[in-house]
Amino acid sequence: MAPALKTVIYPVHDLDQAKSLFRRLLAGVDPVMDESYYVQFNLGGLEIGLDPNGHHKGMTAPVVYWHVDDIKQTVAELLQAGAEEQQAVSDVGGGRLLATLTDADGNTIGLIQPV
Repeated sequence: MAPALKTVIYPVHDLDQAKSLFRRLLAGVDPVMDESYYVQFNLGGLEIGLDPNGHHKGMTAPVVYWHVDDIKQTVAELLQAGAEEQQAVSDVGGGRLLATLTDADGNTIGLIQPV
């Protein structure tokens, strides 16, 4: 699979308020995942996540995540190209791996390796 932009995660302080706002923004679409630690909507193949712990992880704005086949290899290649690791590869549940890096301009690059 070629890398694809499929996920945007917003850091939020008030998960219930953010969930209500996004439900309205998405014309009444209900979340496909609704937990105290993460809420996710799916809209035509785009995953829109709300992370109430995002600010504590250093998120200051929404992060777009590239879906990749081999996250460890992709991280290594991006580090070699000058990126800096922000959040190391971690399993966020069920074998789904996530990492974030920053480029030389401070932009966050999110990576996800689906299960």
